[in-house]
Amino acid sequence: MECRLAVMGAGVMGRTASELAEKKENITFLGMVEPLKGETLADLGVADVVVDFSHPDNLPALCEYAKDKGCAVVIATTGHGREELAMIDRLSESVPVVMSANFSVGISIVKNIVAQIAPILKDDFDIEIIEKHHRRKLDAPSGTALALAAAADRGKDCEWMYGRKGESRRGQEICIHAVRGGTIVGEHTVLFAGEDEIIEIRHSAASRRIFAVGALKAALFAVSMPPGFYSVEDALK
Repeated sequence: MECRLAVMGAGVMGRTASELAEKKENITFLGMVEPLKGETLADLGVADVVVDFSHPDNLPALCEYAKDKGCAVVIATTGHGREELAMIDRLSESVPVVMSANFSVGISIVKNIVAQIAPILKDDFDIEIIEKHHRRKLDAPSGTALALAAAADRGKDCEWMYGRKGESRRGQEICIHAVRGGTIVGEHTVLFAGEDEIIEIRHSAASRRIFAVGALKAALFAVSMPPGFYSVEDALK
């Protein structure tokens, strides 16, 4: 299906998605807007889908535009709070919304693997999650690390911890460790540590391009769907 696509956010990911969109025959690329410069989606006309690689602060403007134009939305931004997540839920009642902290096919597969094996291992294995990103990333832990923790704790039996300090014995917990430095694109490891054996499930991104590719696939999926909230797994099937 062909679509008119706009990108919100002119950071590295927004620029990468824009460059790819311009080359796709089934996408009419309307342009990229940078809210920090006062640019708005209305400047681009009517889009069929908006890919958001900006910041949670821009969510109200994105929702207003999407409802007004009836366009689909792909949210690839992380760091949303409870009120913003509730706003996204309300938006999905009016338009198709695909949201994920990570649009790579590999991470989608890793989440599925973790969700399948965690119930088998959790009574006898300790679970730790380590994520690494470049020094400019603002939110910690990453949205992907939180999604992996949720996949490992589908029964909601564990306490979630963020880093570890002091003296305390380990309990029924999942601890998430965040590393920030250099130009690391993104690395996530789910560690299952048992008696005399360790299982590691690891994903490493070699470039940010994989996230833009997945977001554009999600955009083409979203324009063909009725209003509702869709996962990246729905979009990348």
